[in-house]
Amino acid sequence: MHEAGLLAQCPCGGEGQGIPPLVLFGIAAVGVWLVHGAWCAWRKDGVVRMSKVWKIAIVAALVAVVAIVIIDKQKGSSPGTDADKSAAQVSQPAAGLPRLVDLGSVSCIPCKMMAPILEELKKEYAGRLQVEFIDVMASPDAGTPYKISLIPTQVFFDASGKERFRHEGFFSKEDILAKWKELGVDLSAGAPAATGPTFSRMEPAKADDRPKDAICHLCDGDINPKTLVVVKSAKGDVRLCGPHCYFILYSCLTEDKTDFEKKVSVTDWGDGKAVPATEAAYLYGAEEKTGRPTIKAFAGREAAEKERQATGGNVLVWNVLQEKELAARCGFCDRAVYPQDAAAVKVEGASTWGCCSHCALGVAARTGKDIEVHERDRLTGEMIVVKTASGSVASLEPKAAVAWFGLRKTPDGKFVSAGCFHQGFFVNEDNLKKWVEQNPTESGKAITIAQALADKMKLSPQQIQKACKIGECAPK
Repeated sequence: MHEAGLLAQCPCGGEGQGIPPLVLFGIAAVGVWLVHGAWCAWRKDGVVRMSKVWKIAIVAALVAVVAIVIIDKQKGSSPGTDADKSAAQVSQPAAGLPRLVDLGSVSCIPCKMMAPILEELKKEYAGRLQVEFIDVMASPDAGTPYKISLIPTQVFFDASGKERFRHEGFFSKEDILAKWKELGVDLSAGAPAATGPTFSRMEPAKADDRPKDAICHLCDGDINPKTLVVVKSAKGDVRLCGPHCYFILYSCLTEDKTDFEKKVSVTDWGDGKAVPATEAAYLYGAEEKTGRPTIKAFAGREAAEKERQATGGNVLVWNVLQEKELAARCGFCDRAVYPQDAAAVKVEGASTWGCCSHCALGVAARTGKDIEVHERDRLTGEMIVVKTASGSVASLEPKAAVAWFGLRKTPDGKFVSAGCFHQGFFVNEDNLKKWVEQNPTESGKAITIAQALADKMKLSPQQIQKACKIGECAPK
């Protein structure tokens, strides 16, 4: 947002559209200097210098004429002229229509973001809503009656011309329509059909018939017996698909973590036997195509070194592995992430991560800042970019991109979030449908990315504080 005061004329320009005081002073000074020169020339040289005196007088007369022309022109364009009356007529409401007036500039960033929204409203609600844009830099007088202090400012008028609400800063299309509804203005009659995603599958297409002990407690993925991690708890063993899921779980715990690792065992990559996590040696490598870390545990360093010579990587002890695993965290829920799996989030030039697409949007709610999210389509890997402003979606590329809100049914029949591993963005609804078909155990619904952001922005500070925290390490 810009302060309206910055949009006024230069401080030396005075009030309104009059001749700036410095210009008038300059003209007067030149006139005085010329008259003084003429008087001196007259007294010094008499008739001999008369030709010079006349020349000086002519120049002075020309300066005076120019000043008079400027003043006359200025008066012609002063407030109350036909030009201003014409501009004022543009601001008059159409008979019987509510009116939205956006006061801004073609040069300020949030004003530019408002432009496509205003155009969409004009087209979609033609005949039901009058939408007007006033460039207060190009036509400052046109904006004066609205008494704004910042741009952009949106002013809502009802059909009788009475102001009902005003908002400063970027205002999303969804928020504008919601505000009209809140004000009791019905724009639905003859409105275009909903264009948002409509696909949903609230029941899985196939029951998950995998044995419970073969499913990772955290990500619901298959457990490779060679990478199994087991956490002992009072309610039973918690089985995880690998060390990374363990560190995700660890980063989300709210209990006292002192000596927590003593409850953890890992599986020897070679012989499949359980090894205390703190005593194992770890071969830390990376996938060739993605750079995503790989971790293999061994009972001793000798076996880890032998594997390293065959496949490459580095041998790490437990505390070093833990430092690496906990280095990158989600900017919303603070859980451990691999950057290769996460959405990239920019906040005022700084970079962080979102453990999933929805948590990435949640960074806007946690920080209260405008953000930029870069997330890949879960089916094709195509990049989707979301920019926010004042808690709403300011731009989306591609525009057809949608979100999948993974849901699961609780024993009492309620639907709740299925967790971060079951959320995602897609470049269009067709890609989303294909992905759901490829994952028959998934359930949930397609929503707009604007709705996904709005859901996060509605969270209270207390809800944000405990986001994604597990609280206790209980088996399923």
